[in-house]
Amino acid sequence: MAHCEVFSNSQGVRVNKMVTNIFPSAGVSALEKLESRIAAAAIHDSAERCDAPKCQEETRVAVQNDLYDWIIDGDGPLEQPRKIKWVTGPAGCGKTAIMGSLATRCAANGVLGATFFFASWSASIGRRRKTAFVTTTARQLAEHRDDLKDAISNAIEKNPSVFEKNLRIQLEILVLAPLREVALQPDRPRLRGAIIVDGVDECEAEQYHDESRASSPLARTNELDQLEILEILQAASSDPFFPFRILIASRPERVFRTFFDHHNTPTPFAHKLDLHENYNADDDITLFLEVQFNRLRRQYNFSPSWPPPGTIQTLVRNASGQFIYAVTVIRLLETPHREPPKALLEAILATGATRQTTSNPLEQLDALYSHILKSSPDPPLSVRWIRSINRLNRFIVSHASNVHLLLQSEPESDEAEHLLGNLHSLIRIPPPNDQATTKYDFYHKSPFDFLEDPARCGNQQKLYVKENEIDVFIWDRFVQACMRGCNTQFSFPDDFLKFLAYAPMFVKRALAISHSKAHLTPASTAWWVSLAIACKWDDTIWWIFRDAHDSVRAGLNPFQRSPTWITSGLSWPTREGGLARNNKAFYQLLKKAIPDLEQDDPESQNSSLWPQ
Repeated sequence: MAHCEVFSNSQGVRVNKMVTNIFPSAGVSALEKLESRIAAAAIHDSAERCDAPKCQEETRVAVQNDLYDWIIDGDGPLEQPRKIKWVTGPAGCGKTAIMGSLATRCAANGVLGATFFFASWSASIGRRRKTAFVTTTARQLAEHRDDLKDAISNAIEKNPSVFEKNLRIQLEILVLAPLREVALQPDRPRLRGAIIVDGVDECEAEQYHDESRASSPLARTNELDQLEILEILQAASSDPFFPFRILIASRPERVFRTFFDHHNTPTPFAHKLDLHENYNADDDITLFLEVQFNRLRRQYNFSPSWPPPGTIQTLVRNASGQFIYAVTVIRLLETPHREPPKALLEAILATGATRQTTSNPLEQLDALYSHILKSSPDPPLSVRWIRSINRLNRFIVSHASNVHLLLQSEPESDEAEHLLGNLHSLIRIPPPNDQATTKYDFYHKSPFDFLEDPARCGNQQKLYVKENEIDVFIWDRFVQACMRGCNTQFSFPDDFLKFLAYAPMFVKRALAISHSKAHLTPASTAWWVSLAIACKWDDTIWWIFRDAHDSVRAGLNPFQRSPTWITSGLSWPTREGGLARNNKAFYQLLKKAIPDLEQDDPESQNSSLWPQ
């Protein structure tokens, strides 16, 4: 077996439930400590956002000007300045593109304080959670002036444990206190500008407890962490020495509607900006489509009469103010596809014509997504792949080639290209030469909103797949890979072995084990345990071991073949022997990986490892 070193030549790295904590060694400066705690990918000009949506020139001009004017001038001569403005609108209306373009404009004019772009689909965990929000903001503020940088650095030196505190305390120590210190210095220029926070509705909850334990507190919801972010931004805006105006962009979800309702808070907010209600995007979408069709006409050497008359007007009506509809249509036409662009456009127009006209602005977007997905040879399987990729992308080594080896029914097949080849308008697929080092990526969250809502995709050729079915799908492919792995005639690349060692952590294991029809053999079980030990994924073994027994404790029939494969030895529970007669060799493997297991000797009748 290949030797696994997931973080070779690294120091001070601890992996625990997919959260990587970097513990700087002695001699590291305060700002370097801060740097190790930021989510660099969340900043507006990060490498990860190189392909992020931006407003096409001469589009969304009015809304950008209104927001920029508010940043510079506020709401006019008010007794109490209103430092927070909420920008909202439904999915796909262009919020992120507007915020990104506005951030670039502010940066060019020297009035950008900091940015943070949340994204639930991102492979960077820092963009999905609140953990690095304050530290990333503080790091950007430190770049403004030397005196502010020194104040933040001194704050870290005086409070070395600040990174382990909650967001409110981090905000006070890393942002508000340094800003006060700078503001009180005589003869210093006044700071001003914007802090832009996009996609707060996509922030996932940070869990602090083991959710699988029956005695664990209730899991935190996404709304709780989103509200925490809103509350600390509100606290910042209420500080008289806080010089920035804050733009918060999100969908109009309940937690945001409630928070920004002026009846519920004493803090005066600036008037909200609703992109769907306050601005008619039709003219901007028309301009966007005209420019893009001119480009496509040159690219494909089409005649000046293409697209046919009325096409752009039809697409604008279909978009219903959703910029993502127009962007997806163009992306579909410009990316390689089995159908020529003219035929694709005709099919899109025909799909829109057959839909009933309703007041639902997402109807045509849903029709477009359905049309694209049904162009795959196997739409239901393609959906399972897409949603599994989104789940697996959260791991550090989930490169496209590793995803292929896990999910393909045959390792040498071209199943990925077969299923996803027509879906380039939804998913960014790395070129073949880059798949060993590059992940799949998604252009927008809206396809997942469509796929996860049975009311929107449930009747569309079985496109709706329940969340637990994705767990079972990944688990089945994991079992399949382990069966191949213990075959001495088959060899996996080292990078995939590291990936496979941690793969079970991407699923709800107890649920997947109990619903899966795929079962590991004793040989494949021992092979994977040895792999996990070699890769030093100790926690992985323990969690699966525990989940299997939790499943048994929950009342599974002990006289049937149990899903407790991880303990089996490897023998399944029987009427005569039960779980107590497991192979000692397996237990010895566990002892190597989990030193604390010594106190839970399976030979003891009172061992907590075994069902009572």
